[in-house]
Amino acid sequence: MSVRRMKFAEGMRKAILTALAFGLVGSPALARGSAQASASWQGSQDSAQQLSAQDTQDTQDREQEKRDREQEARDREQEKKDREQERLDRIQERYDDGREALDDGKYAQAEQRFNEVIRENGSLVDGATYWKAYAQNLQGKREAALTTIAELKKNYPQSRWKKDAEALEIEVRTNSHQNVNVDSQSDGDLKGLALQGLMNSDPARGLQAAEKMLNGTGSPKEKSKVLFIVAQNGSKESQELLARVAQGQSNPELQHKAVEYLGLFGGSQSANALATIYSSTSDPSVKRSVIKSYMISGNKEGLFKIAKSEKDDATKRDAIRNLGLVGGETELQQLYQTETSTEARKEILQAFFLAGDSTRLLQAAQGEKDVELRRAAVRNLGLMGKTDVLQSIYAKETDRGLKEEVLNAYFISGNAKGLVAIARSEKDPDLKKRAVEKLSLMNSKEGNEYLMEILNK
Repeated sequence: MSVRRMKFAEGMRKAILTALAFGLVGSPALARGSAQASASWQGSQDSAQQLSAQDTQDTQDREQEKRDREQEARDREQEKKDREQERLDRIQERYDDGREALDDGKYAQAEQRFNEVIRENGSLVDGATYWKAYAQNLQGKREAALTTIAELKKNYPQSRWKKDAEALEIEVRTNSHQNVNVDSQSDGDLKGLALQGLMNSDPARGLQAAEKMLNGTGSPKEKSKVLFIVAQNGSKESQELLARVAQGQSNPELQHKAVEYLGLFGGSQSANALATIYSSTSDPSVKRSVIKSYMISGNKEGLFKIAKSEKDDATKRDAIRNLGLVGGETELQQLYQTETSTEARKEILQAFFLAGDSTRLLQAAQGEKDVELRRAAVRNLGLMGKTDVLQSIYAKETDRGLKEEVLNAYFISGNAKGLVAIARSEKDPDLKKRAVEKLSLMNSKEGNEYLMEILNK
């Protein structure tokens, strides 16, 4: 009982006792007093109900504010992660540009790109330092190349590029007093041809020679060619050699190539090797290479296992996306039913889009309780052009943001008819305006006719 009600009840009790003491019970005065007390009680009760309703509204407002603050905090954290991922993507892009420039014989440009990677001081810095020295050597800047190699050995003594850097150092010192024609056929090219022939005629000896070359002082480019020749062989022994390189016995770039070739050439027999590699590494780039190999080989089971168990959000999302690319709708549905993270579930909806599964997107758009997930489902339905079902969703929906998402979906898919229908029936002036704005950009027959109607009113 509220304090107000307790005080009123106590007052009533005293009034009745007083009336009894003065013989007023049953008298007109007492009746009038009772009526007044009753009216006062009713007024108090109405006031209490109003206060209770206000308290309920205040509580709901505070809870909504709390949810909004929590969502803003999650959004800020996600934005921070997205910015960091964008930075890493830029570094990887510059690194890849440098490698491509090397392959195209643009050595000065390659050196510049690797310098940019080094300045970022990320996980690719030691590899970029090696390739910078490699590019400098090919430009004839041998003293600079030796200085760069020395920096790599000093700053990154545990780097897996150190062995290749030492081999390059020997080559640079050996050729310091020679004119080297980089366009001429190298010993590496001849060795590659010889290895290819030996693998065809005597695979056992060919594999022995290949392993020796992979562990030798050849350049990473030469070793990459050797690895490709091994991968094409397809024998059990060649797969075992690939798996050893994929475990990380060489530089990271060659390791990633070995993982890729296991997925490309290994078939089902490489699944166990890839699973072992994934579970034994903490390097996100190696994990992504395994995920890519699973995608290449169509290994839904492997991707599903990673998506269920991986703790790192970025790696988990990568597995989910690739599961969509290989058509793992059943596995994605199982994940969606058990996953608790909103961000992960949004990624699953995106994977349904990649898999072309509009049915499950529609189910989420109509029945999902989380409005953010409903919005994501509607967005993907729009990208797929499945807008015929959105009119009923729009009519029933109360969330303004989702209604705007439906308008965007109609616009993206070019469904002017749907936008006109909403513009005709919408009572909210702002939403109606947004629908008309989109129609004004579409240059469609239905839309233009409706725009003329507005002008003629």
